[in-house]
Amino acid sequence: MYATTYHRPASITDAVKLQSSFDEAKYVSGGMTLIPTMKQRLAAPSDLVDLRHIAELKGITVNGRRVRIGAGTTHHEVSTSAEIEAVCPAACHLAAHIGDPHVRHMGTIGGSIANNDPAADYPAAMLALDATIITNAREIPAGDFFTGLFETALEDGEIVVAVAFDAPAKAAYAKFANPASRYAMAGVFVAKAENGSVRVAVTGAGSNGVFRHAGLEDALAADWSADAVSAVEVDASDLLSDLHGSAEYRANLVKVMAKRAVAAT
Repeated sequence: MYATTYHRPASITDAVKLQSSFDEAKYVSGGMTLIPTMKQRLAAPSDLVDLRHIAELKGITVNGRRVRIGAGTTHHEVSTSAEIEAVCPAACHLAAHIGDPHVRHMGTIGGSIANNDPAADYPAAMLALDATIITNAREIPAGDFFTGLFETALEDGEIVVAVAFDAPAKAAYAKFANPASRYAMAGVFVAKAENGSVRVAVTGAGSNGVFRHAGLEDALAADWSADAVSAVEVDASDLLSDLHGSAEYRANLVKVMAKRAVAAT
């Protein structure tokens, strides 16, 4: 690891000021991606601005079916939240199956979506739940937030403050996890809103990161059942192929995970 200078701001305002004061400064939250990358000398920020201790970024609020989760909330806190469990248990289930206990106690929802790893779980939830990503400067619909592999709509210095969404009538998440990393080789989050509209988001399989699948959405809007998924074709041409599995293998996994998710609702 190259030398870096550590900063621990107490507020979002202080964090933004610190980050803008140095040419190569980076925000760090749970550090689940940045710190290992620094250890491999693949990243060398001059300064680290730690967001973990900012009270404004923490906490879970549920008003009726409206859910707001602070960006500094850990995966463990989401997974064990009785308030979220009461209205959207799928979000708790997703969080409970991220990585291992160490990752779940250190990693945060804001850090996960800001990093936008193509195999991360939360981006699929944000897309399927039609969430709003709240930053220190604006509010961004999830559909506009995730822009590509490890890329988001965040501007330089912008901080994710919270995510918010309306809990759907039905939702579930199923993933086929890499046995070593627990990252999704294919993960599917299905959500049916109170008005009957359906959103299906896929992670771990797309060559350009997380995406919605229109065919699955149309089929499930007409018939919310695992059987409806069987008739849907998942095109392998836009899917990821690597040493863990071919694009065709992932295409099959997407259908299998979609069936499992619907069956779990």
